[in-house]
Amino acid sequence: MQMIKSFCCAAFLALSATPVFAGSDPAGEFDYYVLALSWTPSWCEEAGDTRNAPQCENNAGYGFAVHGLWPQYEAGWPSYCRTGARDPTRGQTNAMADLMGSGGSAWYQWKKHGRCAGLPADEYFDTVRAAYGAVNRPDVFRNLPDGIALPASVVEAAFLEANPDMVADGVTVTCKESRIQEVRICLNKDLSPRACGADTLRDCTLQDAVMDPIR
Repeated sequence: MQMIKSFCCAAFLALSATPVFAGSDPAGEFDYYVLALSWTPSWCEEAGDTRNAPQCENNAGYGFAVHGLWPQYEAGWPSYCRTGARDPTRGQTNAMADLMGSGGSAWYQWKKHGRCAGLPADEYFDTVRAAYGAVNRPDVFRNLPDGIALPASVVEAAFLEANPDMVADGVTVTCKESRIQEVRICLNKDLSPRACGADTLRDCTLQDAVMDPIR
């Protein structure tokens, strides 16, 4: 019995030291990125408040936060990819909370999408920061005194005005439950703007989408 316990312990330690290979899609084989920027006040109203999420507390100050940086094919996208890269440490994921809301969100995005970039975890998260830094988020949305209702197309137009290098087909706005949900921006692997694939262009057509103010 003692020998069996020793064998199982040794096997567990060996497995825990080995990079995790995930799903069926190969890492690093993709065409472009989608940077998904979630409007945090909408997410808080929809789900975050019931979870007591720290980014939903008063004075937390989250506006457009990074939902994810997603590798895409020209049609479709990979997920849960096979990779030899080691998973990030808790310290690495927690360090992304300023952009992604929480370490848990960063871990989930790495697991589902980040592995598919074919990069080590630290390089992937550096790429997330670089992509976020390359996009100007319109200041007007940070200064809303109250919630407003507006055409979703106004949000897209504001991003295009703030980022002259972007093209209209490279930015799409999504809604959920009558609220502005996300702005999704398509980027080449070098993070320069590009047009999105046809399956990514799903613009919200609401004329009175709600945009709650930053908390």
